Amino acid sequence: MSLKNKVQLITYPDSMGGDLRTLNEMLTVHFSDIFAGGVHILPPFPSSGDRGFAPLTYLEIEPSFGTWGDIRAIGEKFDVLVDLMVNHISRQSPYFQDFLEKGRSSEYADLFLTLDKVWENGEPVQADIDQMFLRRQRPYSTFEAGGKEERVWTTFGKTDPSEQIDLDVRSPQTRQLLRAFFENFKQQNVKIVRLDAVGYVIKKLGTSCFFVEPDIYDFLDEVKALADSLDLELLPEVHAHYSTQFKLAERGFWIYDFILPYRILEALLTKNATELSRYLTIRPHKQFTMLDCHDGIPVKPDLDELIDTESARKLVEICVQRGANLSLILSDEHKAEDGFDVHQIRCTYYSALGEDDDAYLAARAIQFFTPGIPQVYYTGLFAGANDMDRVKETGEGREINRHNYTIEEMNLALGAEVVQRLLQLIRFRNTYPAFDGEFHVLESPDSEIRLRWSREDKSCLLIVDLKTNQSMIEYIDEHGLLTEYRI
Repeated sequence: MSLKNKVQLITYPDSMGGDLRTLNEMLTVHFSDIFAGGVHILPPFPSSGDRGFAPLTYLEIEPSFGTWGDIRAIGEKFDVLVDLMVNHISRQSPYFQDFLEKGRSSEYADLFLTLDKVWENGEPVQADIDQMFLRRQRPYSTFEAGGKEERVWTTFGKTDPSEQIDLDVRSPQTRQLLRAFFENFKQQNVKIVRLDAVGYVIKKLGTSCFFVEPDIYDFLDEVKALADSLDLELLPEVHAHYSTQFKLAERGFWIYDFILPYRILEALLTKNATELSRYLTIRPHKQFTMLDCHDGIPVKPDLDELIDTESARKLVEICVQRGANLSLILSDEHKAEDGFDVHQIRCTYYSALGEDDDAYLAARAIQFFTPGIPQVYYTGLFAGANDMDRVKETGEGREINRHNYTIEEMNLALGAEVVQRLLQLIRFRNTYPAFDGEFHVLESPDSEIRLRWSREDKSCLLIVDLKTNQSMIEYIDEHGLLTEYRI
């Protein structure tokens, strides 16, 4: 299939009205022309933690969200994107529960990465662990399985033992399971599969165990062949040094532009577009663009060697003053030389910009003019502010940008001027034909950015004045006349 060069929505299954059926109704009534590019539904599967990212299976939908019938119904009108946490599965999954009961005699035992598959005699070596890019203090958990102590690789998870059990992607049994999941996606009218946490799937001693080359390409090529055979698009999700993303792009994969959110924020906060303009001239075009998501605004390692830490600290501090909290790098080896350790800035993009409507719309305009498929996170759709109460209730910093909207709250937000201006901008991005043409970054003063698209007799030029946050589009209309559209 070919993806539509139009705007997509990112949402949890329960964040726009409480379930998938209400989501479908909202999409149909209010957003049928807005999210013409599709809908990324964050994990709707039964899960034991991490708000869906510790799935028990991909063959079922969490009953409180709805059914596969609801997914298929959404898929009739919108291209549906779902996540596959290719690195791990829930401790509560039937596969791991069977392993806990029967140990090595379980038919699913080979799905998991017991430490004897990594170290001789299964004894972890601290010198090896010190080289790894860790997401928790140690990369394994201890269980009693079949009456015997077993240590199993667990990259993620806040609890010990972890709720997220790594899969052994070298195992034929894991490949077979992945095939079953992909085939089910195809049957359920899913069009795009995001490979979440794919950078962690290869564990190899003497490496960081993150995006291990060339092994990772062999795995990705195999999964892509599977996806291609089912006419599914693949989107690897990798937070890494920008050169890693560029390598994936060179190999023909869609990638995420995790650099753009920071660069746009930086330009608007410092009133200087120098770095943003430079970046827009070198980035690959085959990308999904975003400003906000269910995690945070990426900093390290995505922007390593692209930002100086002194400037980054100032930008981070502004966001913290506006209510943001931070996700930090754990392993000393992967912090900056001066100790800078910010992995992600967790806040809504609207709040990061001081809840300034013009600045926010300028940010969206730059995103929509940047080559790629734009995604708008649901809180960004409603110009949502930081949900500090949710952070206090849950103790989870990421909940700052995960507010669940009632139907009443959504209807109220839709009446806000900033949201109406955003919807108008999205309609322009979805319908103006020049966005399928050629892109140019035009020379301009440091305090301004000018981006142009042209195709045949149509062209549009975005002008953003960073000093005033005012944005304007000049475009050739259907009558051939030069028309101004003030965003």
